[in-house]
Amino acid sequence: MKLRKTALSAAVGFGLAATLGIGAVPASASAPSAPSGSSAPSADAPSVQGYTGENSEMNQKFFKFIVKEALKKQAEKPGIQQVTVTYSASRAPSFRSEINRSTQVWNSAVSNVQLREGSGASFDYREGNDRRGSYAYTDGRGNGYIFLDYRQNQQYYSPRVVSHETGHVLGLPDNYSGPCSELMSGGGPGTSCRNDQPNANERARVDRIWANGVAEVAFDKVAFGK
Repeated sequence: MKLRKTALSAAVGFGLAATLGIGAVPASASAPSAPSGSSAPSADAPSVQGYTGENSEMNQKFFKFIVKEALKKQAEKPGIQQVTVTYSASRAPSFRSEINRSTQVWNSAVSNVQLREGSGASFDYREGNDRRGSYAYTDGRGNGYIFLDYRQNQQYYSPRVVSHETGHVLGLPDNYSGPCSELMSGGGPGTSCRNDQPNANERARVDRIWANGVAEVAFDKVAFGK
């Protein structure tokens, strides 16, 4: 079901939760190895090549899903500006360190939205083997997740892969022609790029997206350039 413009407009001025306290988490020195028997989910799989060539339409759909989840919860905490998006990492145990680091990176970088692991998650992280690589996905039926591919996270700097994919949760599109200093350039700069931090423009863009809670301008004009 499409998220209507009126629904987004109704969300202006509302948020979901109070500020989080996130502790420092060290970065992993190397990417996880695949546990025996692990594989990617196959049902309703997206036709994308993750991290190095993702599908813009799928990323838009995923962000709409995240906003829809935020709208469901906004009535619980009316009047609070900062939005909290909750996730589960239980299905990606090999990447827990990278996920924790990504959460710390984004929570330190932006003010109007925060990430938190906990119950009632809006999305989850998953791990396995998939020729398409790592990607953000929703089936449009209440399920959204970030899939982390083992091989790709061994070839590329894993903390950057996770932080990049998490950027889609917050509304950022890909820009593969960008430099290594731009997080959403993903795998474009090559395997030697080890930056997992959003640059100043990306930080400002996320804060604009989530200004005043879930705002109409967020998706229509900021997130994907429409």
